[in-house]
Amino acid sequence: MRVLLAAAPHRDTFGYSMPPPGLLRLGGALERAGFDVALEDLPHRVAAGVLPADDGLGQAAAELLMARGRFDAIGLSVMGATLPIAIAIAHHLRERAPGVRLLLGGPGTTGVDHALLERFDAFDALVRGEGEVTLVELLERWRRNANLVGVAGVTWRAPDGVRREPDRRPLDDLGTLAPLAWHLLEPFAAYSALAGGDEGLVPIDSGRGCVFDCSFCTIGRFWSRRSRVVPVDALLRQILDVATRPGAAHAYLCHDIFGANREHALELCHELELRGAPVPWECRARVDHLDDELVRAMSRAGCYRVLLGIESASPAVRARNSKNMAPDVDVLAAVRRLVDAGIVPILSLILGLPGEGEPELRASLDLVRDAAQLGGVNVSLHLVNPQPGCGLGEEFGASSRPVADIPPDMALGAGTTRAELELIAAHPDLFSSFALLTGLAGGEAHLRRLYAIAQGLPPLLERRPRTFQRLGAALGLDTLDLFDALATTDLETLAANDPWIVATAAWEHALEHAVEAHATPLALDVDPTRSRDAATGPVHLAIVRQGERVRTTRISAVLAHALARAAFDDEANHPAEALLRQTLHDAGLAPARTTPA
Repeated sequence: MRVLLAAAPHRDTFGYSMPPPGLLRLGGALERAGFDVALEDLPHRVAAGVLPADDGLGQAAAELLMARGRFDAIGLSVMGATLPIAIAIAHHLRERAPGVRLLLGGPGTTGVDHALLERFDAFDALVRGEGEVTLVELLERWRRNANLVGVAGVTWRAPDGVRREPDRRPLDDLGTLAPLAWHLLEPFAAYSALAGGDEGLVPIDSGRGCVFDCSFCTIGRFWSRRSRVVPVDALLRQILDVATRPGAAHAYLCHDIFGANREHALELCHELELRGAPVPWECRARVDHLDDELVRAMSRAGCYRVLLGIESASPAVRARNSKNMAPDVDVLAAVRRLVDAGIVPILSLILGLPGEGEPELRASLDLVRDAAQLGGVNVSLHLVNPQPGCGLGEEFGASSRPVADIPPDMALGAGTTRAELELIAAHPDLFSSFALLTGLAGGEAHLRRLYAIAQGLPPLLERRPRTFQRLGAALGLDTLDLFDALATTDLETLAANDPWIVATAAWEHALEHAVEAHATPLALDVDPTRSRDAATGPVHLAIVRQGERVRTTRISAVLAHALARAAFDDEANHPAEALLRQTLHDAGLAPARTTPA
């Protein structure tokens, strides 16, 4: 039996650089079970220009799948955002190949599996939840031309209507999983080339599931509210394999709650440290899982970035949305812990959650402002989508609608073709991943305000964190009021009468543009690195990038002048110039250069 599995297409740039680990794992499971399997990553084909990012996407994707050869079954894996285009592709496939059995699966089907088969007759069956065992059993039945009665985890089209079999218990031991079928997709170098830059981010199937049931998330329910990790020895092999793949540079541990199994996380970090932390890696975690010991271990093991789901600064809002985080958790302390360990935190907050009023919104924005002062902190602000299969989808999905000109965060790069838009409009209850909470207080006007904040505030805090904070303090404005004031002017204009803040802005501008190879001297009338009460006067700073970090140091005017000459005068061959450059290099302020004899 020949089987083709494909990831449904989208145009979100984050996905272009990484092959889908779920698809790779399913391919390995089917191969191990003796099936003739092929994999297709349609988002990668869109990024490569093989598929059009226009109204012809559905038909072109179907034609590409048909061109792969003759198959007995074709399965499409979907997120909530790619569910509409998968349905459009399936309709084209059904017209072209009426005898091929069509399957659907993935997180995007959570909570709507029965309705999908009732409304869209292109599909023969749908796999719910974890698919490695379910899909093998389903295909074995089809190989024998048997029905699917009793195959746990399947919703299927029986002769008398749509039938939903019992849920399947998730695997107890992820160590039993088949190896990822990397050989069935494009070489990783092809992904890395499309992504550009040198990140080379490789997805690692490090664990599955979540024991929590946050109102805005489907992950817990998709995995039956269970959390499991890949055993350390198997996970270690996956991570070390990254170093062997051309174009690969970093590993992304895909489990949403790294550190929930603290013993496992510490053991993994210990094993990576013993091997010299050969592969830089990043992960997702909760702040209440990251204590001092674990953070230090992660740093020594090569962790360089962590996404933290904060959601709100308000314990009441978090509780209203089932975040299940203790009200006394010190978010800033956790962020500081990561920064001090050399790990970049990404703070992810959701604006407009139920229970958030003006005070709670202001508290969240002040939280990210204060976190940004710690240095090297990224801020990510979002609006909530009431996805099918999550608490907010059940509570508000029916009353929520898309809002023009506000692309939903969970559906970036999807839902824009004519076929998708028609499906979304006709079945809003199935496709609320494209909707916003339009039924809450303030309606669309409030959502547009939140969207402006989500788009405009993070760049300010990442590029000018101290300028923003100091200006707000000087003017007596909190984060929201200062952001509103900047709608009609800019930071430099507001700060024009305050030399200390003007100097801070100039300093942060120089930090942002610090060059890779040498130090940049900066002359100011006051020292922005010190408090307002510190003595002022002519000051010179050297700004130098060292790896991923930028550092500053106070230097004399003579050294600043010499630094400028040494850094930019590549043609000078006088022995004194060579000596000066070597001296600056030894101080960490300029690269060594070889001067011709």
